[in-house]
Amino acid sequence: MEASEASQGPATAYEWVGGEARVRALVDRFYDLMDLEPGYAELRAAHGDTLDSARDKLFWFLCGWLGGPNHYTERFGHPRLRARHMPFKIGIKERDQWLACMAQAMRELGVDAELATRLEQSFFQTADWMRNQGV
Repeated sequence: MEASEASQGPATAYEWVGGEARVRALVDRFYDLMDLEPGYAELRAAHGDTLDSARDKLFWFLCGWLGGPNHYTERFGHPRLRARHMPFKIGIKERDQWLACMAQAMRELGVDAELATRLEQSFFQTADWMRNQGV
């Protein structure tokens, strides 16, 4: 690799975050926090009794969304995020708790600050679009 190639940094956010194992660690911490922190109670309540399926689906989705393998689309086709989330009450509180929980998980895992800022901006746009309740 030439010096100019090395200085360009990772080609994708997936590489920047550290690949598949780091995406899994991020998703696992996100859902662990959802179970542990009272401040995420409404978000946790929206997920039902177990988080196992949600953990896998978010992991598969984020891998592809970040520029890595398309595990989610290989299993389920196009994500159709809004349609798939319509059955769940998602208001401002749930949106904000999702964003805060993910931000905390990224901080705790030491995701690069510049990458975390970029991801938080993208996560906000997507999470806000998912809202189906006014409050």
